[in-house]
Amino acid sequence: MQLSFYDASIMCYQQVLQSTAAVLQKGKAHAESQGTPLSDIVDYRLHETMNPFSFQVISVWHHSYGAVEGMKAGLFTPPPSKPGIDYAGLCGLIDEAIEALSGETEETMEALSGKPMMFKFGQMEIPFTTENFLATFSKPNFYFHATTTYSMLRQLGTPLGKLDYLGTMKVGH
Repeated sequence: MQLSFYDASIMCYQQVLQSTAAVLQKGKAHAESQGTPLSDIVDYRLHETMNPFSFQVISVWHHSYGAVEGMKAGLFTPPPSKPGIDYAGLCGLIDEAIEALSGETEETMEALSGKPMMFKFGQMEIPFTTENFLATFSKPNFYFHATTTYSMLRQLGTPLGKLDYLGTMKVGH
């Protein structure tokens, strides 16, 4: 059976968005139990040359909810800057993405299938079809930033395991 455009996009996004929301809650609980200010997590970097934790979570939101909005508009750009966002605001972005994507249907996503779209970063433009954007740009970025979010919290001592990252899997025969 071939996956629908909905299954290849929304179903994947929802699974990892929901697991990211749970990972963020575990990170908050761990920080509070250790007396670690949540602002320390928001600003945390695995390496001085890497973007901070806040950027990772913003990118999870942007490469899911923002990607679907980009496919609708035919244009996708890098994540917006969110100066001063706090831990609760980051959690709110993930909740926003979950809520917004729950309104998408097989029909709304199928209507986006095969459409041209552009990724624009300054003067650079990369033309895609929605399928190629999803498969080779959006989802790889989405998974990268979700994994980095998980890894940063784990590095900070949050007790997490692989099943926390995977979340609720679709199982059956």
